[in-house]
Amino acid sequence: MSSTTASTPKQGNPAVVGLAGFGLTTLVLQFHNVGWAGNGPMIWLGLVFGGLTQLIAGFQEKSMGNNFGYCAFTGYGAFWISLCLMLLGNHFGIFPASGTDVGWFLVAWTLFTVILWIGSMRIHGAMAITFTLLLIGFVLLDIGHFGYPICNKIAGYELMACALAAWYMMARILLNDLAGREVLPAGQPWIKG
Repeated sequence: MSSTTASTPKQGNPAVVGLAGFGLTTLVLQFHNVGWAGNGPMIWLGLVFGGLTQLIAGFQEKSMGNNFGYCAFTGYGAFWISLCLMLLGNHFGIFPASGTDVGWFLVAWTLFTVILWIGSMRIHGAMAITFTLLLIGFVLLDIGHFGYPICNKIAGYELMACALAAWYMMARILLNDLAGREVLPAGQPWIKG
């Protein structure tokens, strides 16, 4: 009696959508930080594409056994939702947060990012670059919210580079998959072993 093995259908990579949401929402927030746009587009994107979509991508990463993706996408998805709800709360006078309150919120996320930054250096160069830019951006925003507002604008330009780095990783996954070969490289991990 012969046995046939059913082939497992190819699954999509949830990082594509997670990186897309992270990159797009980060980019639009920076348009606000440098004075090109108001809060409105960022709030709605932050709740849906930056928030909900990243949460979904993170939960899918969990089922694929990717702890880094699980933590990063669900973490930053929650960041976007909580940031947008905090801004809406300020607008409507519900549990308002001062500039300093937002600063401490960002400090906590900076510390969270440090852990992921260390992990990113073991994945590949593109991931390490993205998280290095993200960490620098958070530090600049921290400083900006504790008395040096010019740093918020500097962070805006710097975090645009972070958003584009995330999109590079998204494009890499998509284009490499479509081509069936490596079209866009990721670079070597910064820390090996």
